[in-house]
Amino acid sequence: MVVKIPEMFFWRVSRSSSGLSELLPEGSPMRPVAPPMRATARHAKRTNPDKPCKHFTVYYHTVIFNGTNTANATAAVVREPTKFWNTSFGQMVIFDSPLTKGQSLLSTPIGRAQGLYFYDMKMRVGSWFAYSLLFNSTEHKGIINIMGANLMHEETRDLSIVGGTGDFFMARGIVTFRTEDVDIPRYFRLQMDVKLYECY
Repeated sequence: MVVKIPEMFFWRVSRSSSGLSELLPEGSPMRPVAPPMRATARHAKRTNPDKPCKHFTVYYHTVIFNGTNTANATAAVVREPTKFWNTSFGQMVIFDSPLTKGQSLLSTPIGRAQGLYFYDMKMRVGSWFAYSLLFNSTEHKGIINIMGANLMHEETRDLSIVGGTGDFFMARGIVTFRTEDVDIPRYFRLQMDVKLYECY
């Protein structure tokens, strides 16, 4: 007596595509078909650490809200510091501040810096940033996402670029902070040196 085994049996005994291709006859509706290859739209351009694939400098201006300067303020304290240390520990600031191509607040605007920072060091003044640079100029369009420690006692500080969109799609690199002007608690200006080491 000959027992005919249905084709569905092979689906149960072999779950891999290669196994099905070997067991099922040519033209069988159960035989898997390899999906078409898709070309990627963009390819990463990587360089060595000494030569970024994109490099430019912008200036970040922050005017802290003091209760009366609503029209000019670009940042506000949303959580007051604790009273146990004199380093502003625990204070949080939200900002939506202008970016300019030159040092002056009145120079050509090229975008906004939006995000937050909070003071997270007990023994000395230091903060942690999480923010985005939003560009909308003839030179740059897109977003760069940045986060990291701002060790304010150091002359320069490097923060990580963790991604981006538009001209900065999936960017990786660093932003170097340099404090240029300080009038605490009213105003400060940072030079931001942007270096991308992975560009698409």
